[in-house]
Amino acid sequence: MNLLDENFPCDQAALLVAWRVPCRQIGHEVARLGTQDEEIIPLLHRLRRVTLFTLDEDFHKRRLAHASYCLAWLDVRADDAALTVRRFLRHARFNAVAKRMGIVARLGESGVHFWQRNQTAKMRVGWNLS
Repeated sequence: MNLLDENFPCDQAALLVAWRVPCRQIGHEVARLGTQDEEIIPLLHRLRRVTLFTLDEDFHKRRLAHASYCLAWLDVRADDAALTVRRFLRHARFNAVAKRMGIVARLGESGVHFWQRNQTAKMRVGWNLS
């Protein structure tokens, strides 16, 4: 499941739906409106194989890596959120749910910087050119 944080811009969520990217949003389809940051990690543990997309840098911590979810911090302008989510989901390194589990990632303009569960070094991959 692709899960959008409550603060994900509505117009960008609508773009993802138009592009047929399956996603649900906290406060709308999942959990309640006003869900606090400290409630999100327990929520992810209850859900199965979820990738959380957020504009909140607080979720970009190596210690949060877990085998049952992926955390993706969108370090881009809010207007580029949907495009960045789509690029990430299409990237050869992250294009399957199994490839994303255990990842804590920063999605930026130049590519993806990420920690993998049980790895100490931060890794980086550029965006696909296609």
